Amino acid sequence: MKHFKDASFSGTPPSYAYDADRAEEQRRHHDMMPYIDDSPSSSPHLSSKSRGSRDTLSSGSLESTKSSEPDLEKGLEMRKWVLSGILASEETYLSHLEALLLPMKPLKAAATTSQPVLTSQQIETIFFKVPELYEIHKEFYDGLFPRVQQWSHQQRVGDLFQKLASQLGVYRAFVDNYEVAMETAEKCCQANAQFAEISENLKARSTKESKDQTTKNSLETLLYKPVDRVTRSTLVLHDLLKHTPVSHPDHPLLQDALRISQNFLSSINEEITPRRQSMTVKKGEHRQLLKDSFMVELVEGARKLRHVFLFTDLFLCAKLKKQIGGKSQQYDCKWYIPLTDLSFQMVDESEAVPNIPLVPDEELDAMKIKISQIKNDIQREKRANKGSKVIERLKKKLSEQESLLLLMSPNMAFRVHNRNGKSYTFLISSDYERAEWRENIREQQKKCFKSFSLTSVELQMLTNSCVKLQTVHNIPLTINKEDDESPGLYGFLNVIVHSATGFKQSSNLYCTLEVDSFGYFVNKAKTRVYRDTTEPNWNEEFEIELEGSQTLRILCYEKCYNKTKLTKEDGESTDRIMGKGQIQLDPQALQDKDWQRTVISMNGVEVKLSVKFTSREFSLKRMPSRKQTGVFGVKIAIVTKRERSKVPYIVRQCVEEIERRGMEEVGIYRVSGVATDIQALKAAFDVNNKDVSVMMSEMDVNAIAGTLKLYFRELPEPLFTDELYPNFAEGIALSDPVAKESCMLNLLLSLPEPNLVTFLFLLDHLKRVAERESINKMSLHNLATVFGPTLLRPSEKDSKIPANPTQPITMTDSWSLEVMSQVQVLLYFLQLETIPTPDSKRQSILFSTEV
Repeated sequence: MKHFKDASFSGTPPSYAYDADRAEEQRRHHDMMPYIDDSPSSSPHLSSKSRGSRDTLSSGSLESTKSSEPDLEKGLEMRKWVLSGILASEETYLSHLEALLLPMKPLKAAATTSQPVLTSQQIETIFFKVPELYEIHKEFYDGLFPRVQQWSHQQRVGDLFQKLASQLGVYRAFVDNYEVAMETAEKCCQANAQFAEISENLKARSTKESKDQTTKNSLETLLYKPVDRVTRSTLVLHDLLKHTPVSHPDHPLLQDALRISQNFLSSINEEITPRRQSMTVKKGEHRQLLKDSFMVELVEGARKLRHVFLFTDLFLCAKLKKQIGGKSQQYDCKWYIPLTDLSFQMVDESEAVPNIPLVPDEELDAMKIKISQIKNDIQREKRANKGSKVIERLKKKLSEQESLLLLMSPNMAFRVHNRNGKSYTFLISSDYERAEWRENIREQQKKCFKSFSLTSVELQMLTNSCVKLQTVHNIPLTINKEDDESPGLYGFLNVIVHSATGFKQSSNLYCTLEVDSFGYFVNKAKTRVYRDTTEPNWNEEFEIELEGSQTLRILCYEKCYNKTKLTKEDGESTDRIMGKGQIQLDPQALQDKDWQRTVISMNGVEVKLSVKFTSREFSLKRMPSRKQTGVFGVKIAIVTKRERSKVPYIVRQCVEEIERRGMEEVGIYRVSGVATDIQALKAAFDVNNKDVSVMMSEMDVNAIAGTLKLYFRELPEPLFTDELYPNFAEGIALSDPVAKESCMLNLLLSLPEPNLVTFLFLLDHLKRVAERESINKMSLHNLATVFGPTLLRPSEKDSKIPANPTQPITMTDSWSLEVMSQVQVLLYFLQLETIPTPDSKRQSILFSTEV
């Protein structure tokens, strides 16, 4: 028997829940069972390890804590929505089983005639246990429907789920027969054209509301439905238990049903042996080491973690071998290039940069969520003084997730070429590292004059020496940090880039700012280009969000307008880096809330900066405006009523200007606008300045984007309201897609009218921005990351300042978890294909078992 995966244990975050219909298309292989798939998002495999990890993470949902009355009320309301989704899902499933049963009767009747389409044995094999499955689920649906129709918070449904779980043995029989059923069906289709026609045109009714409407399905698709159903058997139970108080009579029954379901899935699992790849060992030699670090190499389209060493006369790429039995580290040399043979230029102008396999932002975000969850679990276990075995197990999981993120996040190519024609591609996260490596190699190349080759003995000696010589001893993961090391800063860093001196000739100059987040660097801001000068005076202020950040980097570039002068490196035309530098973000030094001036020296160039840090504890507070005649910090309902509009004037004006000239601006909404421009626009909108549109037409479009974000951030209550925020956070965590959609749309339509209409107006605009992603580099996920916390973060009226003075800075990862939940809520609505228009009747989509 092949592996099944309980979809709720997949390690995929709830907002990217198991999509059975999409997975079906991926599973149709002729030489193996159609439900086998190795993709991380839809694989039905479940190892005991992943089951254990999910059990650890989900234990909180099974052991509910005491809740206040309002929390209890909200939880029970969520129960109703979950059950609504289950009913809708059951109705669809029954229609699929009905579609399978429909041809069975005529096929059976024809089997006893002189011209049978199929034999009785073939019919029994193909449709094995389908009638029994239909009866089980029909009884379940008929029992659940009236109870949900006559809903009260005391309504019991646990007995129905317990009975359904006890009948999973029928699924065991179906699953055991599934492969034979598929093979028989395929042979019958090949042998009988009439059956082939029938099997491709099975009709399933859509919903109760549209009895006349049917959808066409293949026999293969429909026979997979029970297989998919069994992989999701525990999924809805997790959701239901999560919103069922311990005191509710249903709780023990649902727990029992979950236990039965989990045991059932476990009983049909096998362990899968991972494939191992062999490695070839090349040559090496002992030299003086100048620099080393971990990098990701692109090898035949796959990402591989490498430890790269720059010696006085060669560049060596090695793989750190896994430790076995506590032995010391060992390296395998993958390849080396003598520095005299190394170049960064294209060897052949026609040679293209290999396609970089990009990892979707959603997947990277899922890894960050998992990392934050595990970090929280480790802290909780430490506080509870649990045994070291539990903590060690969590640390191992953390190491696995962080390693995966380190491997998948970098996308910037850094290529090295050997004179013999061989090229190698590394992926790094920042222009800073790329420039640093190039500078170090070029500097050393001035001292190297002849090529050479190494014997296998010399290469082995060199590779062995890497262990002793290495300066970077650990893979850059937070798990490798000492406990007393700073976890970094969480909050906002305001940076003013004042001016720069030391340029030898007049140029067009600009700067970019980068900060580290989850172990890799991200570009956060860019100054305007200061033309034809040796002493640029930018005086521009930026606000940068920090997520566990420890370093601020600045890079100074010369803007190349003349394309013929551009140097081609890594197959791209790039502006030239004139200098780079960095400062450590020291929590103690930044504790003072005043501006601190600093000078960064870089290659003879000096850049003057001022920095000021505000922790999340203070920066994310929503402060109502004392001046209710303005728009910033004033309730949206008051503003729209005063303006006699459905959407505030400031929102309409900013969106209009961005759509006029900012849709193709790279990083629109992500790249910070100049703070002084944003404050000027804020003041103009607050006093209803008639010339505000003229001001906007003359301003950098990033400042207008910044003003729009600031407006939503300074609302005294979030657009999604304080009252509904917890419900949105719970709704997005639902695992069952049908229940989730029903819940999320209900919540959306529960928003006050001005909030709903404004959100739908903004949502429409953000989708249009994402349509130009190929130019502006802003995907739906990037936009959700920018706007999610802005639209959802609650006002925290009762927020208390921690007693420990360093606490606001060294926040735990629970902040990150909450921010990511907010991102997921907005991303869900951005990705949802059908959202009601503001004018449509709300009742049309409110709670109903007939969704």
